[in-house]
Amino acid sequence: MGSVQDEPGRVEALGRLCRFRLEFYDCLTRRADALFETAEAVLCTDGPVRTLVDLTLAPEHRRGHGALYDGLNSGRLEIARLRRALADLPLPAAADGRLVLAVDVSPWLRSDASTSAERLFCHVHGRAKNQSQLIPGWPYSFVAALESGRTSWTALLDAVRLGPTDDATAVTADQLRAVVGRLIAAGHWHDGDPNILIVMDAGYDVTRLAFVLADLPVEVLGRIRSDRVLRLAKPPRQPGTNGRPPKHGPEFALDRPATWPELQHTTTTNTSRYGTATATSWNRLHPRLTHRTCWLDHPGDLPIIEGTLIRLQVDHLPGDRDPRPVWLWSSAVDATATDIDRAWQAFLRRFDLEHTFRLFKQTLGWTRPKIRTPQAADRWTWLIITVHTQLRLARPLARDLRRPWEKPAPPGRLTPARVRRGFRNIRAIMPLPASAPKPTKAGPGRPPGSRNRRPAPHHDVGKTIRRDLTMTAHQHRTG
Repeated sequence: MGSVQDEPGRVEALGRLCRFRLEFYDCLTRRADALFETAEAVLCTDGPVRTLVDLTLAPEHRRGHGALYDGLNSGRLEIARLRRALADLPLPAAADGRLVLAVDVSPWLRSDASTSAERLFCHVHGRAKNQSQLIPGWPYSFVAALESGRTSWTALLDAVRLGPTDDATAVTADQLRAVVGRLIAAGHWHDGDPNILIVMDAGYDVTRLAFVLADLPVEVLGRIRSDRVLRLAKPPRQPGTNGRPPKHGPEFALDRPATWPELQHTTTTNTSRYGTATATSWNRLHPRLTHRTCWLDHPGDLPIIEGTLIRLQVDHLPGDRDPRPVWLWSSAVDATATDIDRAWQAFLRRFDLEHTFRLFKQTLGWTRPKIRTPQAADRWTWLIITVHTQLRLARPLARDLRRPWEKPAPPGRLTPARVRRGFRNIRAIMPLPASAPKPTKAGPGRPPGSRNRRPAPHHDVGKTIRRDLTMTAHQHRTG
């Protein structure tokens, strides 16, 4: 690896990595050594992680397989303290210094785990074109800070498992509020700085999130369906007009160009991946809300949530696919042409989070273990997050240990998988907080010939809560 004293930046990066490892170890309040060495084995093992028991064969894991499973099943991790440690780390920012956060859900599919509790039906894409499936599993909502430019790196900040009694929009709003609060407390945002940009793909109620998070210094940007119908701002009232003034303006149907009014801004940008990208925008568009779903219990008149609508059209997509326009809605109003360009470019950076999910599942083995309890799944998920964070912090320290058939990567452009390939060499010059294992022997186990008289209970899949007030009852009560 070479001496880290050759470059001052490498010394600072090494110190930051060592401090995070010590903080991570202090967050482990039960079975700390077993959990820490499990993360070490994930970092240093050769090739992708396929089973948990294979991790015990790594030299960095000095304990048996029983200690590994006991740590995941009975260990304890102070998640609140670990979240603060992640927020205190240096974070990437956009060219103008703005923080860009991405939120998305990735499922841990457990279709054959009938004894695992709190599973939901997770939406996954099928093998055929335009087909999807619903498979039981544990969905996790992740929040990460995005870098500028094309990269496979993200800075993960939080993860929350969605349970059977959770409302996805409410959980996402609480998660984003907590993340933004920790970032402000850590000094990543001050008064006068540009608002934090939060991007998300389709599937989120972006207007609801914009309304709930309106008191925070954030701007919400999300993709919406191409068949949505929005409303323009209400026209000015003419003198001498009688009757009740309108609350909404004319309709804006995304799939009917005849309803589109005059454009606000049109920008054209040449990209290396998609060809010419044309972004058009309209100001102050809002959905027409009704007392349904999440707005069922809203007191008084429903709000008008105005924002900027953006239509993005590119020349071509990778794989010679037919490019269809992408519709985005931003909570910012009166946006300039520069704001529009920044918005759709930040949305394209959201797909960097997909590289992180692929690394989690295909290389780090996030969804490989057959863990029964959701609490153990949460511990394993946070171990994987700390592993990814250590890889990000070791990015300036890693050497390119490439295979003979791989192309050389310039300094600072190593992928997470290549940084992991040389992490064992970096680990040799860092302190190890875990203590050496004590000599022991295997337990007696179950007596031969005996049967399990306490089988694990089976759990149903899906939501287990109902609304206190149904739609029909609400209509009868309000008339």
